[in-house]
Amino acid sequence: MRQHGEQHPGVQAPTGDSDGFRLNHTMLRTKDPQSSLGFYSRVFGMSVVRRLDFEEMQFSLYFLAKLEQGDTLPEGPGERTVWTFSQKGLLELTHNWGTETQEGRIYHDGNAEPQGFGHICFSVPNLEAAEAWFDANDVEFVKRSDQGKMKNVVFVKDVDGYWIEVVQANRLASLGD
Repeated sequence: MRQHGEQHPGVQAPTGDSDGFRLNHTMLRTKDPQSSLGFYSRVFGMSVVRRLDFEEMQFSLYFLAKLEQGDTLPEGPGERTVWTFSQKGLLELTHNWGTETQEGRIYHDGNAEPQGFGHICFSVPNLEAAEAWFDANDVEFVKRSDQGKMKNVVFVKDVDGYWIEVVQANRLASLGD
């Protein structure tokens, strides 16, 4: 039995042609990979599962995942690449070589005008503990869980200014009611 999401105007029933498709990763450009990798590994517990360097085009890709207990990664580079591109929910950080020497934030976060890309999202087991962890790590807040009209939703910024939504799933049951 095929399960489908909620029905909305404009949504078409998927056909078998898209069977096996999955959202693999979201890419963010990063000015300084050392700072960004430090942020995502320290604050969100992510690991680099694959790095690809493209010397001729002067950029590097870092694929990050939140690995869980028992997760194992293939050893060989080819197998690791295939594994990486078959996962769900990875974050790809793209570093265009030389940007780390530029002053200030250099990428548009998508939330300033003109708006476009908005944010990535992490689900956490305890929102208050996450907020305390962010404070302890000097993470920049856009909105805390007790602020604004949408309670129980946190927004923080990464080192490049991209927004990260942080939620505790069981606190969101009443959304849309």
